[in-house]
Amino acid sequence: MDFLTLRQNLTKDFSDFKRIKIALLGDSSTQFLAQSLRGYAYEYQFAFELFESEYNQVEQEISSPNSELYHFSPVYLFLFLSTQKLQKDFYKKPGDEKTTFAEDTLKKIEHLLALINAKTNTKILLPLFSEINDYSFGNFATKVEQSLIYQLKKLNFLLMEFAKKCPNLFLIDLPSLERETGDSLTRDKKLYISGDFIYHIDFFPIIAKHVCDIIAASLGKIKKCLIVDLDNTLWGGIIGEDGIERIQIGGLGIGKAFTELQQWILELKNRGIILAVCSKNDEDTAKEPFQKHQEMVLRLDDFALFLANRNSKAENIKYLKSVLNIGFDSMVFVDDSPFERNLVKSHFPEICVPELPEDPVEYLTFLQKLNLFETTSYSEEDQNRTKQYQQESQRTASQMTFSSEDEYLESLEMKCNVKPFDSFTIPRIAQLTQRSNQFNLRTIRYSESDIKSITSSDEYIALSFSLKDKFGDNGLISAVILKKETETLFLDTFIMSCRVLRRGVEFFILNQLCKIAEEKGFAYITGEYIQTSKNGLVKNLLADLGFTQKNDIWQLAVGSYMPNKTFISKD
Repeated sequence: MDFLTLRQNLTKDFSDFKRIKIALLGDSSTQFLAQSLRGYAYEYQFAFELFESEYNQVEQEISSPNSELYHFSPVYLFLFLSTQKLQKDFYKKPGDEKTTFAEDTLKKIEHLLALINAKTNTKILLPLFSEINDYSFGNFATKVEQSLIYQLKKLNFLLMEFAKKCPNLFLIDLPSLERETGDSLTRDKKLYISGDFIYHIDFFPIIAKHVCDIIAASLGKIKKCLIVDLDNTLWGGIIGEDGIERIQIGGLGIGKAFTELQQWILELKNRGIILAVCSKNDEDTAKEPFQKHQEMVLRLDDFALFLANRNSKAENIKYLKSVLNIGFDSMVFVDDSPFERNLVKSHFPEICVPELPEDPVEYLTFLQKLNLFETTSYSEEDQNRTKQYQQESQRTASQMTFSSEDEYLESLEMKCNVKPFDSFTIPRIAQLTQRSNQFNLRTIRYSESDIKSITSSDEYIALSFSLKDKFGDNGLISAVILKKETETLFLDTFIMSCRVLRRGVEFFILNQLCKIAEEKGFAYITGEYIQTSKNGLVKNLLADLGFTQKNDIWQLAVGSYMPNKTFISKD
């Protein structure tokens, strides 16, 4: 999307969109970037309340405890630092001192971030630095520590290492965006000389999109599932007509494009994206390449669900949703057929349906540039997600064999582990608060640093719940944060994975909470429901759990609570 299109967005109605406070601090001119941010926010149904600092006042705004920045109290802070300013400092240093330029610059950035973190809980967005080679050493610069490009690459690596230890810092891979866009569309030397705009006017929207991607992910607007067609999507040709010998896949010709697409999709699966097949095909025929073709990258066990039949794709996607228990807006549907894409879009407008290019050679680059699977967190448990959903499919099939729900639940032999938050579970708990939209009583988003603070505070009781049954381990499925008040425990956070709905987990959790409250001498547990567009599922949760309403607060008397019947035992 170009700059002029985004400017048109600024005239549209933002009144119904989520308001977000964001600060923009830059060491170069930021007017075009600010307009791009506001314009792109419309595409995400955000309304940015934007504080833009004066020109090149980064250190002054951050260092002054009474600055406009801190009075504004942003939720997000975009720190737009440029290589061009670093380059001037680099050239001032004698040759020997240039070898520590990356470390010295990192220390300055760390100092600025420490000042910010001491004054506010904002989430900080920082681009990596443009990797400019001034060719003073030619290509030999990659072997010389005194060269600019060597120090810039080193600085970016040090920043990435530092960011791993700083949960509220999110880096934007600016060098990759520049390479993908190309120098002629990235930089405008005349604009830089005349107005100190370090980028081409149409490159600012690209940066703005990635800022919005990160903000959306941090607010739980993420894609969790990739649904793919087969014929002419994962391979060239039609398996039912061409047979396994003649489909195009592998290292030769057009098959290479499909192989590289499959490799990328496998990487998505390995980082926690759910994969599903939705194809109009005979099931046995559709599965044959995955089972027998030596050059297939993806295999059957990479998919949580494999739906190949003669049903419409709309029907299959409905079934897929019922098994996965995720929203349509968490899905991406990839199909080479314009007819099938339009069918799915007409039935499910919330599903993201990319308009694939006609040429399969362009599929992968097109999908990668969309950056559909942005995330702000990653945990080891993500790697097990496909297995967990495969097990959920087995549970769904098993349930059909029982005449009553109680018999089915008892047959699962469920056990739940209850324990305080710890260093192992904190990343997953932060992830739950950021990603859970449906079973989320108050929808308060917490970063890892927030969760660490809560864990170490005496003001809270924080518990995680992990569930397993005869089909397998669901992993960590719920988190509860209770804030201690005089004689009351307030449900600050009650979230649960939709993978375990309708198993009585919420009743088991309340049993445990009441037991803890009684042991610690609290007379009541209170809670509130804060409505969002997605958490209608828990609108009546507190009433169903036996709470009584007093104004907007729901209350449960611990002394008169009778434990609910569940088929879950404590592990």
